[in-house]
Amino acid sequence: MPSRNELANAIRALSMDAVQKANSGHPGAPMGMADIAEVLWRDYMNHNPTNPHWADRDRFVLSNGHGSMLIYSLLHLTGYDLPMEELKNFRQLHSKTPGHPEYGYTAGVETTTGPLGQGIANAVGFAIAERTLAAQFNQPGHDIVDHHTYAFMGDGCMMEGISHEVCSLAGTMKLGKLTAFYDDNGISIDGHVEGWFTDDTAARFEAYGWHVIRGIDGHDSAAIKKAIDDAHSVKDKPSLLLCKTVIAFGSPNKAGTHGAHGAALGDDEVAATRKQLGWNYPPFEIPQDIYAQWDAKEAGKAKEAAWDEKFAAYAKAHPELAKEFKRRVNGELPANWQADSQKFIEELQAKPANIASRKASQNTLEAFGKVLPEFLGGSADLAPSNLTMWSGSTSLSDDVAGNYIHYGVREFGMTAITNGIALHGGFLPYSATFLMFVEYARNAVRMAALMKIRNVFVYTHDSIGLGEDGPTHQPVEQMASLRVTPNMSTWRPADQVESAVAWKYAIERNDGPVTLIFSRQNLTQQPRTAEQLANVARGGYVLKDCDGTPEVILIATGSEVGITVEAADKLAAAGTKVRVVSMPSTDAFDKQDAAYRESVLPKAVSARVAVEAGIADYWYKYVGLNGAIVGMTRFGESAPAEELFKEFGFTVENVVAKAKSLLA
Repeated sequence: MPSRNELANAIRALSMDAVQKANSGHPGAPMGMADIAEVLWRDYMNHNPTNPHWADRDRFVLSNGHGSMLIYSLLHLTGYDLPMEELKNFRQLHSKTPGHPEYGYTAGVETTTGPLGQGIANAVGFAIAERTLAAQFNQPGHDIVDHHTYAFMGDGCMMEGISHEVCSLAGTMKLGKLTAFYDDNGISIDGHVEGWFTDDTAARFEAYGWHVIRGIDGHDSAAIKKAIDDAHSVKDKPSLLLCKTVIAFGSPNKAGTHGAHGAALGDDEVAATRKQLGWNYPPFEIPQDIYAQWDAKEAGKAKEAAWDEKFAAYAKAHPELAKEFKRRVNGELPANWQADSQKFIEELQAKPANIASRKASQNTLEAFGKVLPEFLGGSADLAPSNLTMWSGSTSLSDDVAGNYIHYGVREFGMTAITNGIALHGGFLPYSATFLMFVEYARNAVRMAALMKIRNVFVYTHDSIGLGEDGPTHQPVEQMASLRVTPNMSTWRPADQVESAVAWKYAIERNDGPVTLIFSRQNLTQQPRTAEQLANVARGGYVLKDCDGTPEVILIATGSEVGITVEAADKLAAAGTKVRVVSMPSTDAFDKQDAAYRESVLPKAVSARVAVEAGIADYWYKYVGLNGAIVGMTRFGESAPAEELFKEFGFTVENVVAKAKSLLA
């Protein structure tokens, strides 16, 4: 029977061979962490390679995602749908082995990792989701949710600021089923890290409230196994296992050096490594006895079958809970969702209210939250401003079966954690901060879009309308940035009706995240016909029209729709044929068929004015180079909102003047 060393060497060989064939990649981390991975995956991981989506599987996150050949080797060896040909095509176009692990490409990859620190943040989200789902569904004698989250981390993850945010919160939340392994090899791209990273990592994590195990020999299987057992024995703290390893372990000339971090070892060194490890097999060849020891397919089927029996007993004892659990983990909406949500929207239209769209958002949460127990919301220490809590909100700080997370001032960490919650399943997460502070969260927002996951980002205080807080808090370019992000849907509603429609769209979208951008100031509700109300969900629609073909079209979003309608009334009174288009979501509008888009913005009408208190340049897409834009071309100022709108030209008079200049 192969020894543990031989089983770990299979990872080392596959990793160095794939990187060498591609002449691109990071062999050092997979070779250094192979012993840790062998113990974890063969002795502890509960998973089923034949069903990567088994609801109660353990989650594994490779936060140091540059070492992607580690997870690809593990998935291949244990029996996932990742044949050897895919390993040979490492980092090649359309392969299932991209340079960094990508969710949706490779069976068994739980999240996209690469931007360092976000993987451990996702893992915190997985652990929160597991504990909360267990608290909401488990019953005495029926633990249908009971799995662990494991994360591998490197020095880069430790140095990135996001790790401080999320690991601090994980300690506070006492996430006992989260176990992180620190690959403490002392090497980063620039060389030995003692010149720029001398943190007392153990003390840091102990201060966070973690259970920390020091001094583990990352190449001693018995020591690794003992450390994992110790971690599992501590139920009220997440665990950090500090594993001392040698990067590129087995390489006679590059082990322990930064030369093995991000470059192929070279043919001669690969051959020398084979000799030193005693691995006497050609590239990409794994002996059958080693495959047999790694293969987890039958064991995985048995584990899932045992869980299926547990769930059948649960369903017999608690049929309604079992039905609800299936609905939620499958990401399905309640049977009455369409009727209830549409009725609420129609009632809002029938009962006008001039309120801030952030308040309209809260009112919508109040209505929708009662029928969507999968909501798991939160805010970065701004709940009273973002208005993300509703009467049914219960903080996880008070009840682990709750539905609201106080993230503290951790915008980046919050966003990456919610990505993990979304990926785990069973929840529809939403998180909130001021729109300006999407800048702190931007890379995690991008990762949500990259993964096409169902996540809702709420951003309030959407423009210079923030007022006296000044340009440090007034967003200008952020909406355009979100709109040009692939796979992202961005909504900026004009009143309470559009706000509810935006929320409905976000809840129903299952192929990417949605950003909902809300105002601080009150907005005037607009009248709509039944047809106009139905068209709100199309992202752009004719809100106010004239008889015949318009001479000028005014396009507006959010808080600027009100002044644009007033400007249209003035133009109409002077004899101008004018149309007002409300465009709460440019991406949703762009997805409509050509006939609909032409009916809203006919090509024959070239006189167009766009009005939005955001960066002006974005709107040339809709008004053309000869159109006019009332928008921002610089940062804001500190002053009351009404003075700022006047200062920057967001007035009825200026919109009218822009339209007249085009007609002239």
